[in-house]
Amino acid sequence: MDDLQLKTLIKQLSLTYFHQPYLGKAAFNNRLRTTGGRYLPGHRKIEINPKYLIELGMDELIGIIKHELCHYHLHITGENYRDRDASFQRLLKQVGAPKHCQPLPSVQKKPKIYYSCTQCGQHYIRKKKIDLKRYRCGACRGKLKQLNKKESPMEA
Repeated sequence: MDDLQLKTLIKQLSLTYFHQPYLGKAAFNNRLRTTGGRYLPGHRKIEINPKYLIELGMDELIGIIKHELCHYHLHITGENYRDRDASFQRLLKQVGAPKHCQPLPSVQKKPKIYYSCTQCGQHYIRKKKIDLKRYRCGACRGKLKQLNKKESPMEA
């Protein structure tokens, strides 16, 4: 699917679900990493992450487009169009658009690393490894040790 086909699909969905034409721009954006799409109000443009079409299919893409069209149509009418606004939440429910897109299967979550204080037993979870020679327990200033996933009390 190219940008022209994307814009055609967005126009169709706009007429089907919102009963109004979509007059803005549309494009795929490979640089989007943490979201399925975004609406740029200054340019009146919807950008879509193409990985969602490739990895999760057309149904997920349509959900993302409906979400972005909610932003677009509320912005055009002068209403509050941010995710946290009540008017936006109401329109999402009316058209059956998702609040958030699913996580991409190709994006791996980093494993958590567990630490424990040798003196007071305080537990810590981190995404990145820490230098055990430089850091101490925040509660008692005791030495920290790294735990195995089996030893960690959080996973039990």
